[in-house]
Amino acid sequence: MSKNNLYKSLGLIFICATYIACKVPDFAQRNENKNVPVGFTASQDTLNTANLQWRRFFTDPKLVDLIDTALKNNQELNITLQDIEIAKNDIRVRKGDILPNVGYRVGAGVEKVGRYTSTGAGDASTDILPGKEVPDILPDYAFGLQANWEADIWHKLHNAKKAAVDRYLSTVEGRNFVVTNLVAEVANTYYELLAQDNQLDIVKKTIALQSNALELMKIQKQASRVTELAVRKFEAEVLSSKSLEFDIEQNITESQNKINFLLGRYPQEIARDKNSFTDLVPPTVQVGIPSQLLANRPDIRQAEFDLAASKLDVKVAKAQFYPSLGISATVGFQAFNPAYLIRTPESLLYSLAGDLAGPLINKNAIKAEYLTANAKQLQAVFNYEKTILNGYMEVANQLSSISNLQKSYDLKAKQVVALTQSIEISNDLFRSSRADYFEVLMTQRDALQSRLELIDTKKQQLNAVVNIYHALGGGWK
Repeated sequence: MSKNNLYKSLGLIFICATYIACKVPDFAQRNENKNVPVGFTASQDTLNTANLQWRRFFTDPKLVDLIDTALKNNQELNITLQDIEIAKNDIRVRKGDILPNVGYRVGAGVEKVGRYTSTGAGDASTDILPGKEVPDILPDYAFGLQANWEADIWHKLHNAKKAAVDRYLSTVEGRNFVVTNLVAEVANTYYELLAQDNQLDIVKKTIALQSNALELMKIQKQASRVTELAVRKFEAEVLSSKSLEFDIEQNITESQNKINFLLGRYPQEIARDKNSFTDLVPPTVQVGIPSQLLANRPDIRQAEFDLAASKLDVKVAKAQFYPSLGISATVGFQAFNPAYLIRTPESLLYSLAGDLAGPLINKNAIKAEYLTANAKQLQAVFNYEKTILNGYMEVANQLSSISNLQKSYDLKAKQVVALTQSIEISNDLFRSSRADYFEVLMTQRDALQSRLELIDTKKQQLNAVVNIYHALGGGWK
Protein backbone atom coordinates (compact mmCIF):
# COMPACT_ATOMS: atom_id res chain seq x y z
CA MET A 1 0.00 0.00 0.00
CA SER A 2 1.36 3.40 -0.97
CA LYS A 3 1.86 6.18 1.57
CA ASN A 4 -0.88 8.23 -0.10
CA ASN A 5 -3.43 5.42 0.30
CA LEU A 6 -2.27 4.81 3.87
CA TYR A 7 -2.85 8.45 4.78
CA LYS A 8 -6.30 8.35 3.17
CA SER A 9 -7.22 5.22 5.13
CA LEU A 10 -6.00 6.72 8.40
CA GLY A 11 -7.92 9.92 7.68
CA LEU A 12 -11.10 7.97 6.95
CA ILE A 13 -10.68 5.97 10.17
CA PHE A 14 -10.17 9.22 12.12
CA ILE A 15 -13.32 10.78 10.60
CA CYS A 16 -15.41 7.70 11.39
CA ALA A 17 -14.05 7.53 14.92
CA THR A 18 -14.80 11.22 15.46
CA TYR A 19 -18.36 10.75 14.15
CA ILE A 20 -18.93 7.79 16.46
CA ALA A 21 -17.49 9.74 19.41
CA CYS A 22 -19.67 12.78 18.76
CA LYS A 23 -22.89 10.87 18.16
CA VAL A 24 -25.37 11.61 20.95
CA PRO A 25 -28.00 9.04 21.94
CA ASP A 26 -31.58 10.05 21.28
CA PHE A 27 -33.87 10.84 24.21
CA ALA A 28 -37.49 11.92 24.23
CA GLN A 29 -37.92 15.48 25.49
CA ARG A 30 -41.11 17.01 26.89
CA ASN A 31 -42.08 20.67 26.99
CA GLU A 32 -43.80 21.98 30.10
CA ASN A 33 -47.49 22.84 30.07
CA LYS A 34 -48.17 26.38 31.32
CA ASN A 35 -51.87 26.43 30.47
CA VAL A 36 -54.11 27.41 33.40
CA PRO A 37 -57.87 28.07 33.58
CA VAL A 38 -59.05 31.52 32.58
CA GLY A 39 -60.33 32.48 36.03
CA PHE A 40 -61.08 31.27 39.54
CA THR A 41 -64.56 32.76 39.31
CA ALA A 42 -66.70 34.31 36.59
CA SER A 43 -65.01 37.65 37.24
CA GLN A 44 -61.88 38.52 35.22
CA ASP A 45 -60.78 41.31 37.55
CA THR A 46 -56.96 41.36 37.77
CA LEU A 47 -56.88 43.08 41.17
CA ASN A 48 -54.88 40.72 43.37
CA THR A 49 -54.45 40.79 47.15
CA ALA A 50 -51.11 38.99 46.77
CA ASN A 51 -49.57 42.29 45.67
CA LEU A 52 -50.42 43.77 49.07
CA GLN A 53 -47.50 43.87 51.52
CA TRP A 54 -48.07 41.76 54.60
CA ARG A 55 -47.73 44.78 56.90
CA ARG A 56 -50.79 46.26 55.22
CA PHE A 57 -52.70 42.99 54.97
CA PHE A 58 -52.50 42.27 58.72
CA THR A 59 -53.92 45.13 60.77
CA ASP A 60 -53.27 43.77 64.29
CA PRO A 61 -50.10 45.59 65.51
CA LYS A 62 -49.22 42.75 67.90
CA LEU A 63 -49.37 40.23 65.06
CA VAL A 64 -47.26 42.52 62.87
CA ASP A 65 -44.61 42.69 65.61
CA LEU A 66 -44.56 38.89 65.90
CA ILE A 67 -44.13 38.41 62.15
CA ASP A 68 -41.40 41.04 62.05
CA THR A 69 -39.50 39.23 64.81
CA ALA A 70 -39.92 35.88 63.04
CA LEU A 71 -38.47 37.25 59.80
CA LYS A 72 -35.36 38.33 61.71
CA ASN A 73 -34.76 35.32 63.95
CA ASN A 74 -36.34 32.23 62.38
CA GLN A 75 -33.70 29.51 62.02
CA GLU A 76 -35.18 27.89 58.91
CA LEU A 77 -35.18 31.23 57.13
CA ASN A 78 -31.57 31.85 58.16
CA ILE A 79 -30.61 28.40 56.86
CA THR A 80 -32.22 29.29 53.52
CA LEU A 81 -30.19 32.51 53.39
CA GLN A 82 -27.04 30.39 53.61
CA ASP A 83 -28.32 28.29 50.71
CA ILE A 84 -28.37 31.53 48.71
CA GLU A 85 -24.73 32.20 49.64
CA ILE A 86 -23.77 28.65 48.62
CA ALA A 87 -25.48 29.07 45.24
CA LYS A 88 -23.81 32.45 44.78
CA ASN A 89 -20.39 30.89 45.40
CA ASP A 90 -21.16 28.15 42.87
CA ILE A 91 -21.63 30.88 40.23
CA ARG A 92 -18.13 32.15 41.04
CA VAL A 93 -16.78 28.62 40.61
CA ARG A 94 -18.44 28.25 37.19
CA LYS A 95 -17.13 31.65 36.10
CA GLY A 96 -13.65 30.56 37.11
CA ASP A 97 -13.91 27.44 34.93
CA ILE A 98 -14.44 29.64 31.85
CA LEU A 99 -11.32 31.76 32.46
CA PRO A 100 -7.73 30.50 32.05
CA ASN A 101 -6.24 28.86 35.12
CA VAL A 102 -2.95 30.67 35.82
CA GLY A 103 -0.60 29.70 38.62
CA TYR A 104 3.01 29.93 39.69
CA ARG A 105 5.59 27.26 40.41
CA VAL A 106 8.76 27.47 42.47
CA GLY A 107 10.79 24.33 42.88
CA ALA A 108 14.14 22.96 43.89
CA GLY A 109 15.53 19.43 43.83
CA VAL A 110 18.37 17.10 42.99
CA GLU A 111 18.62 14.37 40.37
CA LYS A 112 20.95 11.39 39.87
CA VAL A 113 20.62 9.58 36.54
CA GLY A 114 22.22 6.35 35.53
CA ARG A 115 25.51 6.81 33.65
CA TYR A 116 24.67 4.04 31.18
CA THR A 117 21.50 5.68 29.96
CA SER A 118 20.90 8.06 27.10
CA THR A 119 20.67 10.94 29.55
CA GLY A 120 23.68 9.89 31.60
CA ALA A 121 25.85 9.16 28.57
CA GLY A 122 25.07 12.58 27.15
CA ASP A 123 25.77 14.37 30.42
CA ALA A 124 29.15 12.63 30.84
CA SER A 125 30.66 14.72 28.07
CA THR A 126 29.23 18.03 29.27
CA ASP A 127 31.44 20.41 31.25
CA ILE A 128 29.98 22.77 33.81
CA LEU A 129 33.26 24.70 33.84
CA PRO A 130 36.23 24.16 31.50
CA GLY A 131 37.71 20.82 32.36
CA LYS A 132 34.97 19.88 34.87
CA GLU A 133 32.24 17.34 34.10
CA VAL A 134 28.63 17.41 35.14
CA PRO A 135 28.39 15.90 38.66
CA ASP A 136 26.45 12.69 39.24
CA ILE A 137 24.05 14.42 41.59
CA LEU A 138 22.74 17.48 39.76
CA PRO A 139 20.72 20.23 41.51
CA ASP A 140 17.70 21.73 39.81
CA TYR A 141 16.11 25.14 40.50
CA ALA A 142 13.10 26.58 38.69
CA PHE A 143 10.37 29.16 38.94
CA GLY A 144 7.77 30.39 36.49
CA LEU A 145 4.13 30.69 35.50
CA GLN A 146 1.80 27.99 34.22
CA ALA A 147 -1.52 28.45 32.45
CA ASN A 148 -4.22 26.02 31.34
CA TRP A 149 -7.38 26.91 29.45
CA GLU A 150 -10.19 24.91 27.92
CA ALA A 151 -11.63 26.63 24.88
CA ASP A 152 -15.40 26.48 25.37
CA ILE A 153 -16.19 25.68 21.76
CA TRP A 154 -19.40 23.76 22.63
CA HIS A 155 -20.57 26.25 25.31
CA LYS A 156 -20.31 23.54 27.93
CA LEU A 157 -18.75 25.83 30.55
CA HIS A 158 -21.01 28.77 29.73
CA ASN A 159 -24.11 26.58 30.03
CA ALA A 160 -22.85 25.27 33.37
CA LYS A 161 -22.48 28.87 34.57
CA LYS A 162 -26.00 29.73 33.35
CA ALA A 163 -27.35 26.68 35.18
CA ALA A 164 -25.61 27.88 38.35
CA VAL A 165 -27.24 31.30 37.93
CA ASP A 166 -30.67 29.69 37.55
CA ARG A 167 -30.08 27.63 40.68
CA TYR A 168 -29.08 30.78 42.53
CA LEU A 169 -32.34 32.44 41.44
CA SER A 170 -34.14 29.27 42.51
CA THR A 171 -32.69 29.55 46.02
CA VAL A 172 -33.79 33.20 46.15
CA GLU A 173 -37.34 32.11 45.30
CA GLY A 174 -36.98 29.30 47.83
CA ARG A 175 -36.18 31.91 50.46
CA ASN A 176 -39.27 33.89 49.39
CA PHE A 177 -41.38 30.74 49.70
CA VAL A 178 -40.06 30.17 53.22
CA VAL A 179 -41.05 33.76 54.05
CA THR A 180 -44.63 33.25 52.77
CA ASN A 181 -44.93 30.03 54.76
CA LEU A 182 -43.52 31.68 57.86
CA VAL A 183 -45.84 34.68 57.67
CA ALA A 184 -48.87 32.43 57.18
CA GLU A 185 -47.87 30.02 59.96
CA VAL A 186 -47.31 32.79 62.51
CA ALA A 187 -50.63 34.42 61.61
CA ASN A 188 -52.59 31.15 61.71
CA THR A 189 -51.10 30.14 65.05
CA TYR A 190 -51.78 33.63 66.44
CA TYR A 191 -55.46 33.40 65.50
CA GLU A 192 -55.60 29.89 66.91
CA LEU A 193 -54.19 31.22 70.18
CA LEU A 194 -56.82 33.98 70.31
CA ALA A 195 -59.54 31.38 69.67
CA GLN A 196 -58.24 29.22 72.52
CA ASP A 197 -58.23 32.24 74.85
CA ASN A 198 -61.88 32.89 74.06
CA GLN A 199 -62.80 29.23 74.39
CA LEU A 200 -61.14 29.17 77.80
CA ASP A 201 -63.16 32.22 78.86
CA ILE A 202 -66.40 30.56 77.69
CA VAL A 203 -65.59 27.34 79.59
CA LYS A 204 -64.87 29.27 82.79
CA LYS A 205 -68.19 31.11 82.53
CA THR A 206 -69.95 27.82 81.81
CA ILE A 207 -68.34 26.23 84.87
CA ALA A 208 -69.71 29.05 87.02
CA LEU A 209 -73.16 28.55 85.49
CA GLN A 210 -73.01 24.78 85.96
CA SER A 211 -71.84 25.19 89.54
CA ASN A 212 -74.89 27.35 90.27
CA ALA A 213 -77.08 24.72 88.68
CA LEU A 214 -75.39 22.06 90.83
CA GLU A 215 -76.17 24.01 93.99
CA LEU A 216 -79.76 24.36 92.79
CA MET A 217 -79.96 20.57 92.32
CA LYS A 218 -78.69 20.03 95.85
CA ILE A 219 -81.39 22.33 97.21
CA GLN A 220 -84.01 20.58 95.09
CA LYS A 221 -82.80 17.21 96.42
CA GLN A 222 -83.23 18.39 100.01
CA ALA A 223 -86.75 19.42 99.07
CA SER A 224 -87.23 15.91 97.59
CA ARG A 225 -87.96 17.36 94.17
CA VAL A 226 -85.04 15.55 92.51
CA THR A 227 -83.06 12.44 93.31
CA GLU A 228 -79.37 11.90 94.02
CA LEU A 229 -79.01 10.95 90.34
CA ALA A 230 -79.66 14.54 89.25
CA VAL A 231 -77.05 15.85 91.67
CA ARG A 232 -74.47 13.34 90.46
CA LYS A 233 -75.24 14.15 86.82
CA PHE A 234 -74.68 17.88 87.34
CA GLU A 235 -71.57 17.22 89.42
CA ALA A 236 -70.13 15.07 86.60
CA GLU A 237 -70.89 17.84 84.11
CA VAL A 238 -68.97 20.38 86.21
CA LEU A 239 -66.00 18.02 86.45
CA SER A 240 -66.08 17.45 82.68
CA SER A 241 -65.99 21.19 82.03
CA LYS A 242 -63.10 21.66 84.46
CA SER A 243 -61.20 18.91 82.65
CA LEU A 244 -61.89 20.70 79.36
CA GLU A 245 -60.51 23.89 80.93
CA PHE A 246 -57.14 22.22 81.56
CA ASP A 247 -57.08 20.78 78.04
CA ILE A 248 -57.54 24.26 76.57
CA GLU A 249 -54.86 25.70 78.87
CA GLN A 250 -52.45 23.05 77.58
CA ASN A 251 -53.36 23.96 73.99
CA ILE A 252 -52.69 27.62 74.80
CA THR A 253 -49.24 26.73 76.15
CA GLU A 254 -48.40 24.70 73.04
CA SER A 255 -49.64 27.45 70.69
CA GLN A 256 -47.56 30.06 72.48
CA ASN A 257 -44.49 27.83 72.33
CA LYS A 258 -45.08 27.18 68.64
CA ILE A 259 -45.07 30.93 67.97
CA ASN A 260 -41.96 31.34 70.13
CA PHE A 261 -40.25 28.58 68.14
CA LEU A 262 -41.13 30.29 64.87
CA LEU A 263 -39.72 33.52 66.34
CA GLY A 264 -36.48 31.75 67.28
CA ARG A 265 -36.78 32.32 71.03
CA TYR A 266 -37.43 30.37 74.20
CA PRO A 267 -40.93 30.07 75.78
CA GLN A 268 -42.46 33.31 76.98
CA GLU A 269 -45.85 34.99 77.08
CA ILE A 270 -47.20 36.09 73.71
CA ALA A 271 -48.56 39.64 73.72
CA ARG A 272 -52.09 39.64 72.32
CA ASP A 273 -55.50 41.29 72.62
CA LYS A 274 -57.72 38.48 73.89
CA ASN A 275 -60.95 40.47 73.91
CA SER A 276 -61.06 41.54 70.26
CA PHE A 277 -61.26 38.09 68.66
CA THR A 278 -65.02 37.88 68.26
CA ASP A 279 -65.08 41.35 66.74
CA LEU A 280 -62.48 40.53 64.07
CA VAL A 281 -63.82 40.78 60.53
CA PRO A 282 -61.91 38.80 57.86
CA PRO A 283 -60.67 41.18 55.16
CA THR A 284 -62.01 40.96 51.63
CA VAL A 285 -59.64 39.12 49.31
CA GLN A 286 -59.21 39.82 45.58
CA VAL A 287 -57.92 36.68 43.84
CA GLY A 288 -57.14 38.10 40.38
CA ILE A 289 -56.70 35.58 37.58
CA PRO A 290 -54.87 32.20 37.65
CA SER A 291 -52.08 33.28 35.28
CA GLN A 292 -50.89 35.71 37.98
CA LEU A 293 -49.88 32.72 40.09
CA LEU A 294 -46.94 32.16 37.70
CA ALA A 295 -45.47 35.49 38.75
CA ASN A 296 -46.66 35.76 42.35
CA ARG A 297 -46.06 32.34 43.89
CA PRO A 298 -42.39 31.79 44.85
CA ASP A 299 -42.68 27.99 44.70
CA ILE A 300 -43.84 28.16 41.07
CA ARG A 301 -41.00 30.54 40.18
CA GLN A 302 -38.56 28.30 42.02
CA ALA A 303 -39.75 25.27 40.04
CA GLU A 304 -39.41 27.33 36.84
CA PHE A 305 -35.77 28.20 37.58
CA ASP A 306 -35.05 24.58 38.51
CA LEU A 307 -36.51 23.54 35.17
CA ALA A 308 -34.35 26.06 33.27
CA ALA A 309 -31.25 24.80 35.12
CA SER A 310 -32.09 21.17 34.32
CA LYS A 311 -32.40 22.00 30.61
CA LEU A 312 -28.94 23.56 30.67
CA ASP A 313 -27.62 20.50 32.50
CA VAL A 314 -28.76 18.41 29.54
CA LYS A 315 -26.75 20.64 27.18
CA VAL A 316 -23.70 20.33 29.44
CA ALA A 317 -24.00 16.55 29.51
CA LYS A 318 -24.48 16.49 25.73
CA ALA A 319 -21.28 18.48 25.22
CA GLN A 320 -19.32 15.71 26.97
CA PHE A 321 -19.66 13.63 23.78
CA TYR A 322 -17.78 16.24 21.74
CA PRO A 323 -13.99 16.72 21.69
CA SER A 324 -12.57 19.43 23.94
CA LEU A 325 -9.77 21.82 23.02
CA GLY A 326 -7.20 22.47 25.75
CA ILE A 327 -4.37 25.01 25.61
CA SER A 328 -1.48 25.06 28.07
CA ALA A 329 1.50 27.41 28.38
CA THR A 330 4.54 27.72 30.62
CA VAL A 331 7.15 30.45 30.99
CA GLY A 332 9.93 30.72 33.57
CA PHE A 333 13.56 30.05 34.41
CA GLN A 334 15.40 26.80 35.19
CA ALA A 335 19.04 26.04 36.00
CA PHE A 336 21.20 23.68 38.04
CA ASN A 337 22.93 26.60 39.77
CA PRO A 338 21.13 29.53 41.44
CA ALA A 339 23.73 31.86 39.98
CA TYR A 340 22.56 30.94 36.47
CA LEU A 341 18.84 31.04 37.29
CA ILE A 342 17.99 34.44 35.83
CA ARG A 343 20.35 34.33 32.87
CA THR A 344 18.65 34.92 29.58
CA PRO A 345 18.19 33.37 27.19
CA GLU A 346 20.20 30.38 28.52
CA SER A 347 17.97 29.64 31.56
CA LEU A 348 14.73 30.84 30.02
CA LEU A 349 12.11 28.15 29.38
CA TYR A 350 8.71 28.41 27.76
CA SER A 351 6.19 26.14 26.13
CA LEU A 352 2.86 26.38 24.34
CA ALA A 353 0.72 23.36 23.51
CA GLY A 354 -2.77 22.61 22.39
CA ASP A 355 -4.61 19.31 22.40
CA LEU A 356 -7.94 18.06 21.11
CA ALA A 357 -9.35 15.17 23.13
CA GLY A 358 -12.65 13.38 23.06
CA PRO A 359 -14.28 10.06 23.99
CA LEU A 360 -13.95 7.20 21.51
CA ILE A 361 -14.61 3.81 23.12
CA ASN A 362 -16.48 2.84 26.31
CA LYS A 363 -18.67 5.94 26.63
CA ASN A 364 -21.10 4.27 29.03
CA ALA A 365 -20.34 6.68 31.85
CA ILE A 366 -20.95 9.72 29.62
CA LYS A 367 -24.15 8.16 28.25
CA ALA A 368 -25.34 7.46 31.78
CA GLU A 369 -24.73 11.07 32.83
CA TYR A 370 -26.57 12.32 29.75
CA LEU A 371 -29.56 10.03 30.31
CA THR A 372 -29.62 11.00 33.99
CA ALA A 373 -29.65 14.69 33.05
CA ASN A 374 -32.57 14.03 30.69
CA ALA A 375 -34.46 12.14 33.37
CA LYS A 376 -33.91 14.98 35.86
CA GLN A 377 -35.15 17.44 33.28
CA LEU A 378 -38.35 15.43 32.89
CA GLN A 379 -38.69 15.39 36.67
CA ALA A 380 -38.33 19.17 36.70
CA VAL A 381 -41.06 19.48 34.04
CA PHE A 382 -43.47 17.32 36.03
CA ASN A 383 -42.60 19.15 39.26
CA TYR A 384 -43.25 22.51 37.57
CA GLU A 385 -46.64 21.37 36.26
CA LYS A 386 -47.51 19.84 39.65
CA THR A 387 -46.60 23.06 41.46
CA ILE A 388 -48.85 25.13 39.17
CA LEU A 389 -51.70 22.67 39.59
CA ASN A 390 -51.24 22.62 43.37
CA GLY A 391 -51.26 26.43 43.51
CA TYR A 392 -54.52 26.62 41.56
CA MET A 393 -56.15 23.95 43.73
CA GLU A 394 -55.11 25.72 46.94
CA VAL A 395 -56.71 28.99 45.82
CA ALA A 396 -59.88 27.23 44.62
CA ASN A 397 -60.21 25.31 47.90
CA GLN A 398 -59.74 28.39 50.06
CA LEU A 399 -62.23 30.40 47.98
CA SER A 400 -64.83 27.72 48.55
CA SER A 401 -63.88 27.52 52.23
CA ILE A 402 -64.34 31.28 52.77
CA SER A 403 -67.81 31.18 51.20
CA ASN A 404 -68.99 28.12 53.13
CA LEU A 405 -67.49 29.23 56.44
CA GLN A 406 -69.34 32.54 56.27
CA LYS A 407 -72.64 30.70 55.80
CA SER A 408 -71.77 28.30 58.59
CA TYR A 409 -70.80 31.14 60.96
CA ASP A 410 -74.10 32.95 60.39
CA LEU A 411 -76.07 29.80 61.22
CA LYS A 412 -73.95 28.95 64.28
CA ALA A 413 -74.34 32.50 65.59
CA LYS A 414 -78.13 32.06 65.45
CA GLN A 415 -77.76 28.66 67.12
CA VAL A 416 -75.77 30.23 70.00
CA VAL A 417 -78.46 32.88 70.52
CA ALA A 418 -81.20 30.25 70.56
CA LEU A 419 -79.38 27.95 72.99
CA THR A 420 -78.40 30.82 75.28
CA GLN A 421 -82.05 31.77 75.55
CA SER A 422 -82.91 28.10 76.10
CA ILE A 423 -80.77 28.01 79.25
CA GLU A 424 -82.91 30.62 81.00
CA ILE A 425 -86.10 29.04 79.69
CA SER A 426 -85.10 25.57 80.90
CA ASN A 427 -84.16 26.93 84.33
CA ASP A 428 -87.52 28.72 84.67
CA LEU A 429 -89.40 25.62 83.56
CA PHE A 430 -87.45 23.47 85.99
CA ARG A 431 -88.29 25.79 88.91
CA SER A 432 -91.95 25.58 88.00
CA SER A 433 -91.71 21.78 87.69
CA ARG A 434 -92.55 21.90 83.99
CA ALA A 435 -89.15 20.49 82.88
CA ASP A 436 -86.91 17.83 84.41
CA TYR A 437 -83.21 18.17 85.31
CA PHE A 438 -82.11 16.26 82.21
CA GLU A 439 -83.49 18.99 79.93
CA VAL A 440 -81.62 21.63 81.93
CA LEU A 441 -78.42 19.57 81.77
CA MET A 442 -78.59 18.95 78.01
CA THR A 443 -79.42 22.59 77.30
CA GLN A 444 -76.34 23.79 79.15
CA ARG A 445 -74.18 21.19 77.41
CA ASP A 446 -75.49 22.10 73.96
CA ALA A 447 -75.02 25.81 74.64
CA LEU A 448 -71.39 25.27 75.66
CA GLN A 449 -70.70 23.16 72.58
CA SER A 450 -72.30 25.71 70.25
CA ARG A 451 -70.26 28.58 71.71
CA LEU A 452 -67.02 26.63 71.32
CA GLU A 453 -67.94 25.74 67.74
CA LEU A 454 -68.72 29.38 66.96
CA ILE A 455 -65.27 30.43 68.16
CA ASP A 456 -63.69 27.61 66.15
CA THR A 457 -65.58 28.68 63.02
CA LYS A 458 -64.36 32.25 63.47
CA LYS A 459 -60.82 30.94 63.71
CA GLN A 460 -61.31 28.89 60.53
CA GLN A 461 -62.58 32.01 58.75
CA LEU A 462 -59.47 33.98 59.69
CA ASN A 463 -57.24 31.03 58.79
CA ALA A 464 -58.93 30.68 55.42
CA VAL A 465 -58.18 34.33 54.60
CA VAL A 466 -54.54 33.88 55.65
CA ASN A 467 -54.31 30.68 53.62
CA ILE A 468 -55.70 32.23 50.44
CA TYR A 469 -53.32 35.18 50.85
CA HIS A 470 -50.53 32.60 51.09
CA ALA A 471 -51.93 30.54 48.19
CA LEU A 472 -52.02 33.62 45.93
CA GLY A 473 -48.32 34.19 46.62
CA GLY A 474 -48.64 37.01 49.12
CA GLY A 475 -46.41 37.69 52.09
CA TRP A 476 -42.89 37.75 50.65
CA LYS A 477 -42.86 41.16 48.99
